[in-house]
Amino acid sequence: MLELFKKLLPSSGKSITTAELESILAKKKITLLDVRTPKEYRGGHIKEARNFPLQDIHAYKGKKADPIYVICQSGMRSKRAASLLSKEGYDVVNVKGGMMSYKGKII
Repeated sequence: MLELFKKLLPSSGKSITTAELESILAKKKITLLDVRTPKEYRGGHIKEARNFPLQDIHAYKGKKADPIYVICQSGMRSKRAASLLSKEGYDVVNVKGGMMSYKGKII
């Protein structure tokens, strides 16, 4: 069963915890994509996050030189988004645990 999940959700390679994300956000401006649905996003999100639902991630056009951080509710959709963006040549960092683990301020 675990092998099936690994095939369905290949790793993008890079990931950080929500605590690490908070530390990064305190120090610099980053590209943070929230890949949840618009309804989930409206229910509370990180101020710096831009909503870009997973089903639309194929249309993302950003700078490939800059790292992109992706977050969702639990970490599963962001892991999938990270994999897809990585295949397109982006430097992607998945935020493990997602909004469920995030302890910082949300709006």
